Amino acid sequence: APEPVPNVPAEEPDDGPILALDTHVDTPQRMLDEGDDPLEELPGGHLDVPRMRAGGLTGAFFSVFVNPGKFHGAARWERALALTRVIREWTEAHPAELALCTTAAEVRAAAREGKAAILMGVEGAQAFGTDDPDLVIERLRELHRLGNRYLTITWSTDNALGHASMDDHPEEGLTELGRRVVREMNALGMIVDVSHVSDRTFWDIMEVTERPVLASHSSARELAEHPRNMSDPMLRRVGENGGAVCINFYNRYIDAPYAQRRAKLEWRRRARFRAMEDDALPSWVDQGARVFAMARELDPELEPPTLATIADHIAHVVEVAGPEAACLGSDFDGVPELPLGMTDVGDLGALREVLEDRDLPVRAIFGENVLRVLEANEPQGS
Repeated sequence: APEPVPNVPAEEPDDGPILALDTHVDTPQRMLDEGDDPLEELPGGHLDVPRMRAGGLTGAFFSVFVNPGKFHGAARWERALALTRVIREWTEAHPAELALCTTAAEVRAAAREGKAAILMGVEGAQAFGTDDPDLVIERLRELHRLGNRYLTITWSTDNALGHASMDDHPEEGLTELGRRVVREMNALGMIVDVSHVSDRTFWDIMEVTERPVLASHSSARELAEHPRNMSDPMLRRVGENGGAVCINFYNRYIDAPYAQRRAKLEWRRRARFRAMEDDALPSWVDQGARVFAMARELDPELEPPTLATIADHIAHVVEVAGPEAACLGSDFDGVPELPLGMTDVGDLGALREVLEDRDLPVRAIFGENVLRVLEANEPQGS
């Protein structure tokens, strides 16, 4: 295996405004399918630029996610291009407020100029719309050329690159094509994202990669048993590699006892939950918030997670993998419910206060760790 990459301190001095980055938001789905403009304050969902400013979020990786259950074959590639295009066109149309960024230096420049830093990452190799090895590499290069700066090797389902944590064969790992793609990503300067992958795929990736990896939206399995979360040995290995683990805010990933209580409630009161499904709102994120509110009314003892729960996962990563290894990967606009106190991105300031109260390294967690990983993946001499 390649030598571990040492954690290099951020070059920026420890003063001035704290930069805050979120490594995974699913807002582009709304932009493409519903015509939402996140430059405006939107009535629903979790994220728009006004709420980013209210919460102190400097920038975010907008996810290019192609749902393999909805799109098949060539339509997957077309969808990936369409999502990339809608993000690019949106940023180009508003140069005074937005900056499409592909490097750490560009993120810092956007922050200095008071612009929202918009980055792009691809969630899952199903986006390539093909299993042909040469075409996969060609399309990887095209997505990179268009500005995408990470690829999550799998989503929730297996693909030609490797096996996922929530599909039928979690004991299996990276394929030969997956190894080729990881090597190509290292050469291109594209971050390998290890969220969603099976444990075996993770360990295979760590054998191949020569650059720091990112888990764009994962949490700690030691605190909440779930295959989507990462075990302590995995967290430790990311720290040794110089990478970072960005904590997912989804209630059912960060609090396993809550997830069990919620499942039991849904079974006991299934008629009520079914009726709510039959009268669903157009936006599944807004529908999720509505169902979450109903669940809390039905069972006042439900005890959902809170901001403290997110902080617990962040603190655990800091303890196990090091202060340079923790970051934020909310999954805003991609999950149906969030912890109490985290209604949307506007509440990030409250999370920051919780972390500060625990004497956690907020500057590193909120932005510098991700910027370091981004910089460490940039081609030499760029």
